[in-house]
Amino acid sequence: MKVQEAKAVVVLTTLGESTDADAFARVLVAERLAACVNVLPRMTSLYRWKGAIEEDREQQLVIKTTRDRVPAIEARFHELHPYELPEFVVLGAEASAAYLQWLRESVAT
Repeated sequence: MKVQEAKAVVVLTTLGESTDADAFARVLVAERLAACVNVLPRMTSLYRWKGAIEEDREQQLVIKTTRDRVPAIEARFHELHPYELPEFVVLGAEASAAYLQWLRESVAT
């Protein structure tokens, strides 16, 4: 495993409040794309889209995985995510050795 592959990352995305975020998260974990996905409570999102300011109720997903799984997650988003342009923000993360080991084992294919 390359050093970069072993790095922990957090991927952020949002889903509309009527979307089954638990099912979306379950697919990512079941397919070993993510070790853990937190589905946060519904929130109000304000954003600019196609020249207008929009306001929607959404759910934030916090996806914990490794750097090397990011391309596969992004590809799966194109199949699963209902948005025309889904949020796909990848943040580098520091993790304890034990947590990082669990993360690696959880997404190993």
